Amino acid sequence: MNDPLIIAGVEYHSRLLVGTGKYKDMQESKLATEASGAEIVTIAIRRSNIGQNPDEPNLLDILPLDKYTLLPNTAGCYNVEDAVRTCRLARELLDGHDLVKLEVLGDEKTLFPDVTATLEAAKILVKDGFKIMVYTNDDPIMAKRLEEVGCVAVMPLAAPIGSGLGIRNPYNILEIVDNATVPVLVDAGVGTASDAAMAMELGVDGILMNTAIAAAQDPVLMAHAMKNATIAGRQAFKAGRMPRKRYASASSPIDGTFF
Repeated sequence: MNDPLIIAGVEYHSRLLVGTGKYKDMQESKLATEASGAEIVTIAIRRSNIGQNPDEPNLLDILPLDKYTLLPNTAGCYNVEDAVRTCRLARELLDGHDLVKLEVLGDEKTLFPDVTATLEAAKILVKDGFKIMVYTNDDPIMAKRLEEVGCVAVMPLAAPIGSGLGIRNPYNILEIVDNATVPVLVDAGVGTASDAAMAMELGVDGILMNTAIAAAQDPVLMAHAMKNATIAGRQAFKAGRMPRKRYASASSPIDGTFF
């Protein structure tokens, strides 16, 4: 199916984006990333080494830039200044790379986004030449505001980060999808393959996940399952499901039978 995901004018064949945190070691992270089929891989700049610490293992050794598009993110930032500074550091470390994932968190317990701070940071970063994929709540109004200030993708949560609760409010996600003219990707809350398929069946353009894979008993196998679920969910959305009915409808109608 010729159905690429297009973000900031670039085509990707995979609609599954993955993170690199919470794995037991870099080898497991490498194998799970490969099994997922992901082409875009997000990295928490404040928690991961991509060259700023020369004496530590470097994630770029297992995620070569000729194979993956890196998506530096501002995980762990709780104010505008830290988020903006982190994005600028990532651009410096990656020789001018301008595609970043913005998240400005509101508190340490829920890890919900501080949407007013997120909007302010997005305005600054867009003006500074960044291409922003932005983590936000499942509020259709805020999603539209973030699109209007120039974000190249909006990424509403399905449930709190790392919760594995799945899609809690599908109707808000549907509203965001219906109103958007940029890609919409579910970010946070997916727990297993059925959650990924359900998200894709809503019509979102992709999914970003980390904990659902890294915290599985077999992360590599779960990464493969998430790849398949994302593909199946997208195909089901494109195919168009049958209408729901209150009563039975025979698979083999009796009209025209002889007895």
